[in-house]
Amino acid sequence: MPLPALIGALILLAAVSVLVSPRVRTADGFFRGSSNTGQAPDVVTLTLSQVTTWIFARSLLNAGILGYFFGIAGALAYTAYYGSFLTGWLIVDRLRYRHGVTNIQTFVAHHFGRLGTGCFNLLISMRLLTEVFANLLVVGIVFGAAGSVGYNLAIITVALVTLAYSMTGGLRASLRTDLWQMTLLGVLLIGLTAMMFVHPFFEASALLESSATNSPGWILLVVALLQVLSYPMHDPVMMDRGFLADRSSTRQSFLHAFWISSLCILAFGFLGVFAGLHRQGEEELIATLARLLGTPAMLLLGLALFISAASTLDSAFSSASKLAVVDMELGEATARNGRLAMLCFAVGGLLLVLFGTDDLFAAVAVSGTASLFLTPVIIFCIFAERRVRPWCFFVTFAAAVGGAAAYFVETSGYSQLIGSISGLEHDYAKLLLITVVVLVVGLSSFAMALQPRSDNTPS
Repeated sequence: MPLPALIGALILLAAVSVLVSPRVRTADGFFRGSSNTGQAPDVVTLTLSQVTTWIFARSLLNAGILGYFFGIAGALAYTAYYGSFLTGWLIVDRLRYRHGVTNIQTFVAHHFGRLGTGCFNLLISMRLLTEVFANLLVVGIVFGAAGSVGYNLAIITVALVTLAYSMTGGLRASLRTDLWQMTLLGVLLIGLTAMMFVHPFFEASALLESSATNSPGWILLVVALLQVLSYPMHDPVMMDRGFLADRSSTRQSFLHAFWISSLCILAFGFLGVFAGLHRQGEEELIATLARLLGTPAMLLLGLALFISAASTLDSAFSSASKLAVVDMELGEATARNGRLAMLCFAVGGLLLVLFGTDDLFAAVAVSGTASLFLTPVIIFCIFAERRVRPWCFFVTFAAAVGGAAAYFVETSGYSQLIGSISGLEHDYAKLLLITVVVLVVGLSSFAMALQPRSDNTPS
């Protein structure tokens, strides 16, 4: 990576982010992104904010790495997670206009009590922490080996700068910076893709035939399709933006975010496939791209990772403040308390960088598996509008969290229990097995816990 140029770009990006961030003092501006006149974000703002907060640094690398090792199947598998914009819109629309709630916690509390809300808040708190951790980790990787001076300095710098402008303007600052960040990110991604298309080694047919029929990437695609219903509901960044504007604007923003983000991620996945077809020996993705596309491409790649990391971090911080202060009601809904919540999550994310795993996809797999306890909630309670006895929620929650923990332990090498019992060897085959078991347990539990329709009360 061209470090001097990247350092200069990092300083410039930090300065622009701080300059364009508004100073917000009202609770509505800080937690709901409203303008000084109380106006909600428009369709363009919501769309670009949704896209840039989901095309985060970890996602770009994940898409590239999966394409690099598993061909087009890996690229398609990761892109499938972006179907979450479609399922997320359906969930938000149903919650707002059929159940009449202003956040997910209200709905969960109505159906499953305070303990149910506590379980849900625990899950999304961990989701936000892993977002902070994973994006900071990517920034560190760009600057050097884990533990090096450049690695640590880059992580701390990006964390502090993003935290500074996030604390200044809350969600309003996040929405405003997302606009220019997404515009620049789009230009960078188009530039990288164009370099691939004009490369003398590029062959479209080779990309399309890059995965064997028994590739683990196809298994991961099935996992993604099974998790795509529950995945958005446990992502507070996406869900928060679903409660900001009117029905039409919200619908349009989710639908446009779906196709835009899917194309961007698929394009980056294709970069990984292209590199994988021409790798040499034990070469890693970044090294292969550097050899194939040269220094200019590496500069574009580094900038894309920085921008996507910053856009996700400020969104994670704003959602963390809303979660702690508004949704969990841990303090009075003031900008000051929101800033304190941001600081706590920033520190937590930095600690995870020091002590967490360096497997970027592990965070997706673990949180996606844990979120599966929401699938029967969505099917039975949100869409079908049925009431269930609360015990099924906790059985499903235990199964999902247990499955996520089992996958983490198995893939980290601490245990081979799943492999020895099932005979499965690849991690993604084990993940598919866990996913199916959790869904069977959850859907069966909810089916058994259904209350007669005459006992249903309006949601």
